[in-house]
Parts: sequence; structure tokens; C-alpha cells
Amino acid sequence: MSSSLILIVRILFAWAVAVLLAGSLWGWLFDGIGGVFALLAVGAMALALLGAITHVRRVSLLAGRLDAAVLANRQQRRIELPMETVEAYELVAEVLHHLPRSGDVETSPGSLQVQARVRRSDPFGGARPSRWNLLARFAVTHDRVLATVHPGNGTVGVTVLCEPDAAHWVDLFALDEGSNYQNAESVLRALSSKAAAQRREEQARAEREATDNALTVARLNLLQAQVEPHFLYNTLANAQVLARTDPPRAEQMLGHLIQYLRHSLPREHDTLSTLGEELERTRAYLEILKIRMGTRLQLQVEIPDALKQVTLPSMMLQTLVENAIKHGLEPKPGGGTIWILARQVDDQVTVTVADDGCGFGDGASAGTGIGLKNVRERLRLTYGDAASFSIVSNFPSGVAATIAVPAPAPATAPVQPPPVPAAAVDGGIHHG
Repeated sequence: MSSSLILIVRILFAWAVAVLLAGSLWGWLFDGIGGVFALLAVGAMALALLGAITHVRRVSLLAGRLDAAVLANRQQRRIELPMETVEAYELVAEVLHHLPRSGDVETSPGSLQVQARVRRSDPFGGARPSRWNLLARFAVTHDRVLATVHPGNGTVGVTVLCEPDAAHWVDLFALDEGSNYQNAESVLRALSSKAAAQRREEQARAEREATDNALTVARLNLLQAQVEPHFLYNTLANAQVLARTDPPRAEQMLGHLIQYLRHSLPREHDTLSTLGEELERTRAYLEILKIRMGTRLQLQVEIPDALKQVTLPSMMLQTLVENAIKHGLEPKPGGGTIWILARQVDDQVTVTVADDGCGFGDGASAGTGIGLKNVRERLRLTYGDAASFSIVSNFPSGVAATIAVPAPAPATAPVQPPPVPAAAVDGGIHHG
């Protein structure tokens, strides 16, 4: 209450001084004050008092309190925004553009300032006031809003200054009826609201990414779970048959199965392995198959030691080898050879499993395609577009399946391609 009384007294005192000065000038010009001047003086003082009371009343309704800070014509606000400088500057410019009745928005990216000119609500409905209403004709019709962005570390500060679009001496005689307080609060609320909405969107995006990652891991684990039992069931079924027909070979197969499990079970819940670990697992797998196929199965491995630390989805190499044997070598009389090759070209590592079996025709067994679909899906989930898979015919017979994955970072020195077997070279093994 004391602040509002002080403000009203200050306004009336300023008008009283102005009336006295005007009265002195009037008396000098017209040899006396006269009734006309006295009437004008009383009217001016009444309007000044009415304007001050209206200002106090409206600010009280807007702010819910009365003190020197909220009663002032010129308002300043400061807010901290948890974002980068450029992002905060664009947000401030957007808020000032959408401020009610704002126009003439000027942006200065170099100085990180945005200025807007805001029209005050028009009590005359767009019509010019009467020529006899001098106070209304010379009233302030616009306010200025100046926002400055202050760069920081992780957060930026924004200072907002709202003031009448007039000289400072006008504050002695005219009040803005809370328009600049309203502008300042509107800008502050808009910045807070938009910053909070942006943070919520980022949090929701992070939660969606976390959920997507969890779903990806779950799908990878499911796909891996579809691969591992397939081989185990087949091996145990073969061991069961050998236990009746050839117990020593059945015992040997079970011994190799134990070695295989030693390489597999410690990583059963891990979706990624290394090329070296996958090669050891695949060798144990092939030792089991050699018991059944004998000399019909030959193996050639050409993988440089420098590439054995390249990461691969678990069981993927074995899936390609198993596919080559099941659909290529087993149906072929006399069997054949499996080649496992790896090389690095620029930022890609290619791993090829080739065979000289039946190929896509000539008695090859028809498969369901689940294994190769599994390979493609696991590569997509693990590497996105950075990995690829291709399968082509080998020459003179067989199939070559190639996966390409990103090389480890930092990139190792380029590895010279190893000599490729004649069957593989003639077949033009392609790397997709």
C-alpha cells in the first residue's frame, strides 16, 4: 500500500510542478491565470490521479501484490535455459514473434539480441481520439521488448527488458497500466513453458530410444536363441544314432560337443562375439561333423590374426558354415571343401564362407530360408546400414556367402588380401 501511495504522490507532484510552470507561462502571456487555465489545471490533475489509480488497480490484479518492482513502468526479467546458445536464441526470437500485438521484430544474431515493438491495447477501437483530448493524442501507444541471450556452460541466461516506447522523462507523468509487467511475465512464461516442453520431448525421446534398444537386444537374444538349439538338437540326435551303431564314434562326438559347449555357454547371453572366438566355436562344430562325414568334409581357413578381434554377432559364422554343409556338401556325392576367408578393405571387414557343393541347383536341398533371414535381421539390428550380407553362386559349383561389418576403430593397418583358392577365385566370390 505504501508503494502505491508513493507512486500516486509522485505522479501528482510531477503534474503539479508542470501545472505551476504552465501557469507561470500562461500568466505572463495573458496577464493573469484566469478561469480557463484553472479549469484545465484541475482537469489535468484529475486525469493524472485517475490514471495513477487505474495503473495501481490493474497491476494489483495482474501481479496479486503491490510493490515498487511491479508498479514500475520498466520491467526486467532473467531466466536460465538448459540448452545451447543458438537453440536458446531461436527460442527467444520465436517467443517474441508470437507475443500478442507484437510487430517490427528485429533480430541480431551477432549480438544475440532480439527486439520487438508491442502495440498497447487500443481503448479507441482503432479510431483517432478527439483533437481536444490532448492527453490521449500524445499518449504512449507502443512498448519495447529487448531480449539478450548470455552464453554459458550447458545453460544460457536470457535477460528480458520491457519498457514504454518513449523517453524516460515520460515515466514522471504517464503510467502504462501494467502493460510492460504483462509483457515481461508473458515472455517469461512462454520461455519457461517451451523450454520445459522441449526437455520433456528430449526425455521422451531418450525413453523411446532406451525402449527401442531394449527391444533390439531382446530380438537379438531371441534370434540367437533360435540358432543355438538347432545345432545342439542335431548333434544329440546324431550321437543317439551312433550310440547304437558305433559307440566309440558316439563317444568321440560327445567329447567334441563338450569342447563346443565350453566355447559357447560362457557367452550364451551375449549377442556379440569376436571373429576369433567364432572361429574356435566353428572348428569345434566342424570336428563333430567330420565324425559323420569323414573325408567328405575338408576345411580351409584364411583369417589374418589382425582381424580376429573384429566383432561379429554370436553364432553367425557357424550359421553360414552350417548352411553351406546342409545345402551344399551333404547332398553332393563325395562331399567337398569349406573355405572361411576374411579380409579388410578400407573401413569394412568382409567374412566369406564358400563351398564347392551343389549350389543353388543340381540336387541342392531346399531350405526354409530362416537361417539366412536370421543373419540379415541380426546384422540390421546390430549395425544398421553399416553392415551387409550377400550370397552368390561359386564357380564351378557351390555358393559363397559374405557378410561385411565395420572395421574396428581406430582402424588397423590395411591387411593384404590372402591368396584365394582357385575354386573361390574362379567363382568370383562377391562381397556385398
